[in-house]
Amino acid sequence: MRLEPPTFQEILRARQVVRRYLPPTPLLYSPVLSERLDCEVYVKCESLQPIGAFKVRGGVYLLSKLSPEERARGVVTASTGNHGQSIAYAARLFGARAIIYAPEQTNPIKLAAMRRLGAEVVLTGRDFDEARQACEERAAAEGLRYIHSANEPDLIAGVGTYALEILDELPDPDVVIVPVGAGSGVCGTAIVMKTVNPAIRVVGVQTEGMPVVYESWRQGRLLALEGGSTFAEGLATRVAFELPLRIIRDLVDELILVSDRELCQAIVEFLEAVHLVAEGAGAASLAAAHRLQPQLAGKRVVLILSGGNITRETLQWAMAVAEQHAAQPSA
Repeated sequence: MRLEPPTFQEILRARQVVRRYLPPTPLLYSPVLSERLDCEVYVKCESLQPIGAFKVRGGVYLLSKLSPEERARGVVTASTGNHGQSIAYAARLFGARAIIYAPEQTNPIKLAAMRRLGAEVVLTGRDFDEARQACEERAAAEGLRYIHSANEPDLIAGVGTYALEILDELPDPDVVIVPVGAGSGVCGTAIVMKTVNPAIRVVGVQTEGMPVVYESWRQGRLLALEGGSTFAEGLATRVAFELPLRIIRDLVDELILVSDRELCQAIVEFLEAVHLVAEGAGAASLAAAHRLQPQLAGKRVVLILSGGNITRETLQWAMAVAEQHAAQPSA
């Protein structure tokens, strides 16, 4: 069965559900970032969601649409953390059993949060894609409702509601920059922005260490990486998926890559300039804005701070990396 992207009308319907459970997140104008980047910079603070990330919107909307029988049987999904928290949060909200498969080296903050929300957590595999394969086997064996992290139109519709909130406060942005893991966030953003005004430029960001969506978009075909690494677990996927790639190719203007070092610098800059904590994936939009700075001059730019679930150890390491780079003399 061919999956169809959610329509703009479906995202409007999703907003009616999501707003019952989640208040809008702030859209903050940053004078400091605006001065540094020579443009008007606004930050969409999805790190302030109850689970610390934007994905909770998709979980709430998808679980709201399941039948009582599906909820009773239970749902199962795979995640490096934020998607899993989303499903666990929504499952508790709607009285469903939730099982989350996660890689063995998952962020402990995210693991603890999933368990605190009542989910059964199964640690397996060296990365997201190995955990996903085990998860799919469990779903097939036990008849559970498998929730794919990307090939789910209702997830995309749910997360697209933050784009509607942006337009409520800033009706005429020029550029919106979105971190890309599996791609639900950039897809929901692009559907909304391009429906309202096709001139709004939507840019997705991946990391140089795991660029599977970028390479799939560039080559025009679904790819899978043999390996790769990044500390930003929200961007750490080795496999591109059919539905988000189709939407990205149709609606997203550009994908770019940033380095882990640039992510570290952006984490520190978000902390110092906007007083917000960003995880690696959440900082990708700001890292990309620095790469794109000449193109952004004089424009209204929205940065999606997609999540803030970072461990103390990772934050300290990121600050050390940023400080080390700042201390190096310019070439």
